[in-house]
Amino acid sequence: MIHSTDRVLVTHQGTLPRPADLRHMVLDRAAGRPVDKEKISSRVAEATREVVKRQLDIGIDSINDGELNKSSFSNYVRERLGGITVVPAKDGDGLEQQMMFSRDIPEYGEYFKDRMDAALKAPRLLANGPITYVGQADIQADIANFKSAIEGHNVTEAYLPAVTPGTMEHWLRNQHYANDEDFLMACANAMHEEYQAIVDAGFLLQVDDPDLPDGWHIHTEMDLPQYLKFADLRVDALNHALRGIPEDRVRFHTCWGSYHGPHKYDLPLKEIVHLILKVNAGAYSIEASNPMHDHEWEVWESVKLPAGKQLIPGVVGHCSDHIEHPQLVANRLMKYGEIVGPENIMAGTDCGLGSRVGHPNIAWSKYEAMVEGARIASKKLFS
Repeated sequence: MIHSTDRVLVTHQGTLPRPADLRHMVLDRAAGRPVDKEKISSRVAEATREVVKRQLDIGIDSINDGELNKSSFSNYVRERLGGITVVPAKDGDGLEQQMMFSRDIPEYGEYFKDRMDAALKAPRLLANGPITYVGQADIQADIANFKSAIEGHNVTEAYLPAVTPGTMEHWLRNQHYANDEDFLMACANAMHEEYQAIVDAGFLLQVDDPDLPDGWHIHTEMDLPQYLKFADLRVDALNHALRGIPEDRVRFHTCWGSYHGPHKYDLPLKEIVHLILKVNAGAYSIEASNPMHDHEWEVWESVKLPAGKQLIPGVVGHCSDHIEHPQLVANRLMKYGEIVGPENIMAGTDCGLGSRVGHPNIAWSKYEAMVEGARIASKKLFS
């Protein structure tokens, strides 16, 4: 795992802009429509080479494959795990109580109406048999495409993302295991195969866990102590999935959900930071630039980042199509660098920008602003 020894290094947190033709192919495949498998495989490989080069040309230090072969978290889980059945939605199955913005609904229900209507009609994923990992061919294809794409380039660090057991629960309903713990540990055992494959291939592993904060929205029946106990079990499951993998080969990313909306009732960072730091990872990537969480750099004035660990605050975000000014990016990095030490930070994004801003050029411009902001901050932090 690289560290910012003489300047603030730059990364990002997930999906990159996908070419329009490939986006349609991936969505068709996810929907079960006929696709030319050879054509889509070839196009994924070609597009991966394109996004790798663009990341490096911009000046990003720690790069990924853009997650170009994944249509969504839920489809990715369905494609790589056995023991799952897809069923049509039906009235009264309780999904209205399990949305990532549920605590905002009483106050802003009209705002969310279209999204709630769409979610209520979406197919359900049911775990109605033993959970197994069946994604060996898929992860090896991701690895091969990424290795081919970086060949011949001077790459400082390369990582691949994977989802966490807790986040899988957002879409996957347990109808097989006796309790939550058994279900989570089965998911953890399955995902361990993917985690290990990424690390064995020589890449850094990023585990994506929006569940840790946004599960608070989903489980409106819980008070804070109940929720922290609930979330702690999910962290234990993740650490079980990470067993045997050195901490310095893992970075942990969390956020409050990538949806656009008020986020008025998001769980404050100060309430869950101890659980974030409990994850067996060498770096912690957090959402930090949007209007609800931009102030939470203050948390690190009273919470000590463990020795040798890195903090990757999001300094550009997906919540707006405004492009952050490089000086704003620099100011955000300097606040974190002054608190935890410049050698312990890396510039990151709130979440993956590729599918979450209005146009691919906006995403790439945000990355350019982040690189330039890191250069500005470096001059002051490392002077």
